[in-house]
Amino acid sequence: VIEDIDLDSPGKDEVKIKLGATAICHSDIHGLKGELGMPLPIIGGHESAGYVQEVGANVTNVKVGDMVVASLIQSCGECPNCVSGLPFLCERKAQLNTVAHCHNKAGQVLNRFGQVAGFAEFAITHKSQVVVVPKDMPVDVASLLACGVITGFGAVVNRAKVPALSSVVVIGIGGVGLNSLQGAVISGANPIIAVDVLDNKLAASKSFGATHTINAKNEDPIQAVKKILPRGADYVFVTVGSGTAMRQAISMLGPRGTAVAVGLSRENFSTTNMELIGGEKTLTGTFMGATRLSVDIPKLVALYQTGRLKLTELITGRYPLEKINEAIESTVKGEALRNVILFR
Repeated sequence: VIEDIDLDSPGKDEVKIKLGATAICHSDIHGLKGELGMPLPIIGGHESAGYVQEVGANVTNVKVGDMVVASLIQSCGECPNCVSGLPFLCERKAQLNTVAHCHNKAGQVLNRFGQVAGFAEFAITHKSQVVVVPKDMPVDVASLLACGVITGFGAVVNRAKVPALSSVVVIGIGGVGLNSLQGAVISGANPIIAVDVLDNKLAASKSFGATHTINAKNEDPIQAVKKILPRGADYVFVTVGSGTAMRQAISMLGPRGTAVAVGLSRENFSTTNMELIGGEKTLTGTFMGATRLSVDIPKLVALYQTGRLKLTELITGRYPLEKINEAIESTVKGEALRNVILFR
């Protein structure tokens, strides 16, 4: 539903943002359906960009008027992980939940997805969640850097650190998977194989760097990968929330290959010690592409500005807030790479 709410003023470590755009991520859809265990009612949206309207007393990294990307990654800057260069794994992030709250007109506190709640005209976040971007960058394009781009790209570049000439398979060619393809291109991987069940997604993958495509609905994806890579793949990235896809990824790997879980899922999948030991395979995960917001986002902006990172091409549809349910339905049906809500 769309309704007016009340929003508290930002606390001393918080930033109030007038949102310009929020992209729809599948994680939002899982959250709204109650599949991630988040208490309802909730304001969704976490892939956002907008303009700083107000800052708390302790905020120095942004100022009023700045255009910022607002992500769900929170960091205290002081815990062992933060000072070791792993702010995305901050040990104290649960303590950073903003003190400002959203209330509906009945006085009920509304939960906020990722402490962003980007499906609204205004948001309040912790100061660590925002990064300044150039004001001449389209706000809808900037919003993509808050989640889909950094998660997919970072899984390849930051977490797996794919060496040049390695073989890469990406299972799931949505807004995250397309950016894993872009990360593989930047890393110098070859071949780069895209796997999905929708022909429109596979067609799009070719312009984002895929050298081969496999429709898993029409053929066994494991056998199809092995036809291209008889020894198996060096890296497989699973950007969909699917236990079946994770199982397939492990089987696609060659000796010393690495499977990386990128998409959120509560589904179980099975493997054995013998399977991992026999080929010395590695199974790992990544949270938000192991992204250091203040370090990585400016670098991605620079890649975009030089034409080496496709961002505008990721956007399929732009919708006003009043049509958000249409945008979500389109995303669920697989019709969009990324739909974006634009605010007036």
